[in-house]
Amino acid sequence: MHIVNITAIEKAKFLLGQVVITTTATYVLDSPAVSEGLRRHANGDWGDIGPEDAALNDLALKDGSRLMSVYGTGERTFWIITEADRSSTTVLMPSDY
Repeated sequence: MHIVNITAIEKAKFLLGQVVITTTATYVLDSPAVSEGLRRHANGDWGDIGPEDAALNDLALKDGSRLMSVYGTGERTFWIITEADRSSTTVLMPSDY
C-alpha cells in the first residue's frame, strides 16, 4: 500500500486519518479520480452504494462505525473504506478486498 498525501478537504463530516491506496488501485486509477472520491467520501457523498448501505453510513457518522463508499465505473470501480476509529482510510479495488 502507498500513503496518499491529500490537502485539507473542506466541509468534511469526519476525519480520514492516514490515507493509503493499494498497489492495484495505484496502477488502475488516476490521481484526479482518487482525489475526487476522497473529497466526496469525506463530505458524506457515498457514491454508488444502495440506499441501505447509505443509511448505514449515515448512522456510522453518529455511532463511529466503519464507512464505505463506491466510485468509478467498470474496471475503474473503486472502494474507499474509513475504519471505525477514523485512524485510516483505504482506497482499493474490489478485487483487493
